[in-house]
Amino acid sequence: MEELVLTQEQIDIIGEIANISMGNSATTLSMMVNRKVEITTPNVKLIKRSEALDDYEKTCIFVQIHFVKGLQGNNVLVLKEHDVKVMTDLMMGGDGTNTSGEITELHLSAASEAMNQMMGTSATSLSSMLGVATDISTPIVNQIDVDSIKVFEKMFDTTYDKFVKIAFRMTIGDLIDSVMVQLYPVQFAVDMCQKFVGKGK
Repeated sequence: MEELVLTQEQIDIIGEIANISMGNSATTLSMMVNRKVEITTPNVKLIKRSEALDDYEKTCIFVQIHFVKGLQGNNVLVLKEHDVKVMTDLMMGGDGTNTSGEITELHLSAASEAMNQMMGTSATSLSSMLGVATDISTPIVNQIDVDSIKVFEKMFDTTYDKFVKIAFRMTIGDLIDSVMVQLYPVQFAVDMCQKFVGKGK
């Protein structure tokens, strides 16, 4: 099967879509953690599947989002463990400094809820930008060892080796200054671009 590639125009479109949808998502997360959340203009690039976790050490939190309406496929958000701990503490009414100990089911549940709300907002933004109603299922959250790429492999029902990596710098007050990564299979990104361009005609 021939690998799909992206044009510069498509990369620019993906950046524009991600910038708007995740910008709106930041507002949603801000309300959940009661702190100012800022997400910078994203950096979009095409990568090999094996390069997906290059920004992470040891373990990270994978949040898998399935689109059940409007778009076919799924994408993944990758978060650092420390950031999930801070967000969980803030969501529980803390000051964001209770980050000791191992990741627990509470942390994973909080990450799921935060990303569910954020990506729900993002799906609403996508509906407007693409001109099609989009919806997502409840996110699936996994804590994975960065060396265990097999877990990541299983998350995508695709044989494609190329992925779109969208890296955002995310800050929450003075508690988090980090990178959040969103990953799409290339064919998902192409489909999204086609809908975006088609809406403008």
